[in-house]
Amino acid sequence: MPADPTAPGTLSFDPSTVELQPAPLDPSQIVEGSPVVAERVLWSSSDGLRHRGVWEHGPGVSTDVEVDEMFVVVSGRATIEVEDGPTLEVGPGDVGILEAGARTTWRVHETLRKVFHVRLSEGAPAD
Repeated sequence: MPADPTAPGTLSFDPSTVELQPAPLDPSQIVEGSPVVAERVLWSSSDGLRHRGVWEHGPGVSTDVEVDEMFVVVSGRATIEVEDGPTLEVGPGDVGILEAGARTTWRVHETLRKVFHVRLSEGAPAD
């Protein structure tokens, strides 16, 4: 029987099977298409500043202002353009690191699913 990824403690799980919940983008973030976004936070620290989970973005283009994040792509492909920074081409197995405050444009070519760990600054919104 697979581990329950929502259970506390040490575990392993298949991120491709985690059921996600809708996490709609703000319409002002959508640049092209109608990307569908969903996520599931699996763990949060007691101070609410660190979160781990699974996130998915359907085909389309959107913008974001990043928090401190490390992620691993499970499936799909995207081009992440960092304003005044590099352009990242990511696909299955790739690890990405995003700096807090970075302004990004996500060009998702194939539905992208990633496992993430984020660290928020004090007072930062936890969207």
